[in-house]
Amino acid sequence: MCLQLLAVSVSVAPVNESKPDVGTFIRDQRERANLSLRRLAETAGISNPYLSQIERGIRRPSAQILKQLSRALEISAETLYTQAGLIDEGTSSPTVVEAVDGDQKLSPRQKKVLLDLYRALVEAGDVAENNEE
Repeated sequence: MCLQLLAVSVSVAPVNESKPDVGTFIRDQRERANLSLRRLAETAGISNPYLSQIERGIRRPSAQILKQLSRALEISAETLYTQAGLIDEGTSSPTVVEAVDGDQKLSPRQKKVLLDLYRALVEAGDVAENNEE
């Protein structure tokens, strides 16, 4: 009997406590956004029971479901993909300019305005830092 207990305790994989599983991460994001489980499920286009199972770690969502959840939570899909282990954390995120240029929802005019504003803010920050020195 002691040997069986030892075998069971050795076979249990260590838990990575530094990074929550994707379900816990989704629940945390949902709570930060002050969304009920029902509201997030409705906004993401999935069922309440399925979302509940994802949050409890019973089900592993597909990349498509993660994308739907990221839109509903207004966070990047890459963040959820990383949490789910679908992409490595070491991959670099796009720059602001790349992200704005790649956004299909923005018109060329909107992209120009956003990038002009971004560059002005960066420049103003550089000037402010130089004045502090």
